Amino acid sequence: MAERWAPDSWRKRPIVQVPDYPDAQVLADTEKQIATFPPLVFAGEARNLKKALAKVAAGDAFLLQGGDCAESFAEHGANNIRDFFRMFLQMAVVLTYAAASPVVKVGRIAGQFAKPRSSPTEKRDGKELPSYRGDIVNDFAFTEAARRPDPRRQIEAYRQSAATLNLLRAFAQGGYANLGSVRQWMLGFVKDSPQSRRYVELSDRISEALGFMQACGLDLESHPELRTTDFYTSHEALLLGFEEAMTRIDSTSGDWYATSGHMIWIGDRTRQLDHAHVEFARGIKNPIGLKCGPSLKTDDLLKLIDILNPDNEPGRLTLIGRFGAEKVGEHLPALVRAVKRAGKAVVWSCDPMHGNTITSANGYKTRPFDLILKEVRAFFEVHAAEGSYAGGVHLEMTGQNVTECTGGARAITDADLNDRYHTVCDPRLNAEQAIDLAFLLAELLKKERSGQVKPMPAAAGL
Repeated sequence: MAERWAPDSWRKRPIVQVPDYPDAQVLADTEKQIATFPPLVFAGEARNLKKALAKVAAGDAFLLQGGDCAESFAEHGANNIRDFFRMFLQMAVVLTYAAASPVVKVGRIAGQFAKPRSSPTEKRDGKELPSYRGDIVNDFAFTEAARRPDPRRQIEAYRQSAATLNLLRAFAQGGYANLGSVRQWMLGFVKDSPQSRRYVELSDRISEALGFMQACGLDLESHPELRTTDFYTSHEALLLGFEEAMTRIDSTSGDWYATSGHMIWIGDRTRQLDHAHVEFARGIKNPIGLKCGPSLKTDDLLKLIDILNPDNEPGRLTLIGRFGAEKVGEHLPALVRAVKRAGKAVVWSCDPMHGNTITSANGYKTRPFDLILKEVRAFFEVHAAEGSYAGGVHLEMTGQNVTECTGGARAITDADLNDRYHTVCDPRLNAEQAIDLAFLLAELLKKERSGQVKPMPAAAGL
């Protein structure tokens, strides 16, 4: 029988990937203050997302999850949030229309401030300082003062998340997501891209369909599903003190919910069975994500599923594979097979970003777009071979015109990375590359629904 859970029961467990705060009292005071703040999201919204994800688990919808690798205090602004939302809408409409599939929209936004790191320290020119762990912890500048973890940054993260959510809700429900504006969602720098023609053709077909419906007497204004959209937020629950402070009892159900975001996930570095992050996540009722990397064993995955979703509730648990293009065939099939054999109701999603990070010849951390596409294709092929449903993608992307991932329609090269390399952590797809990927996903989804996705050959690891 599982031990009794409480929002602070994680404190009795081993924990990794946490900052070493120099003043424990300031940390405790900050968390106490945050516990008095209003919730960022509400339990009913989290339940609605879980219902939507249950449709994904059943093969009746597709999960599009994406956003910044780590949100920035400095880059926070209405224009950046709007451009991200426009890009997200473009991707979703491509998937919805071209693949005839409902899309569940979940952003890595309004809370994605903390990042796990491969090393607790970083060295430059013989000087060693704490690693940058995201703006909620410390600053990117390589100075002793900037890299010192400061718990009061959590208050700024909360305030920025609240402002971001306020604008996102206005965009999603206030008419910006109206399908009649489908042409207006295109970002300026994408208009000249090779993908713009495909998007314009698709948006024209949507406009024609809407015009036909109106001509038949249908009042489009009376159908909110054509004028608004449901948009949810998510982040990695890394700072458990902050998450505990934002965990509240739902007055309608008596259950505990993390009110920092609609969905939270456990990273590949913090998914140890007996550790703090798994302990915290098991007790909240939000939808939960679990990153699954090459080191994850089948038995451990099944144990994690039993801990995180003991009632086998559809929509509760999303398994996010992040293997790398060359390792999908080696690692994913056995996991899919075991989960299916055990009768577990999960959403399978593909993170084609984290396993495909390389260092360019000129020293930039980057991700080749062809490897990202390769992992996505392999993900669909594995699920086709196993009779499972490839249910979603999890992307690091931005609406800004950056040059951080090589390749794509404009064939960004290593030499181009220096032009607009703005990330302080991991390289992101720009809007052009993200929409390019959306068209590929639409094709794969159409084939999946018609049974035309070809399984991977035995040589690929099946």
